[in-house]
Amino acid sequence: MLTIETHKEDNHDLLVIQGEIDASNSVILDQKMQETESGSKSILVDGSGLEYISSAGLGVFMSYLEDFQEEGITLKIFALSPRVFEVFKILGLDQLIDIYESKEAALEA
Repeated sequence: MLTIETHKEDNHDLLVIQGEIDASNSVILDQKMQETESGSKSILVDGSGLEYISSAGLGVFMSYLEDFQEEGITLKIFALSPRVFEVFKILGLDQLIDIYESKEAALEA
């Protein structure tokens, strides 16, 4: 089960992810990323409720990196569990995506 809530907060779009992202529901993440991409300069992803992410889910984040860079949009993910963060780290995505321990740290960066 996956739910993704979106909120406008100050000058940021905030995506709050709850559940698991796999091949069967990664399209939901893609849709939410598309919705926030238009007109936003900063996207924050709250990963505190993200229990699992498959390569399909990681691929969604990767597919937006170049577009975001070209459009001057910053993507910051925060509050990942150690297990989920390890997946990002093993694949080297922690070098490509800004990942922070907390929302406060993401906002300060």
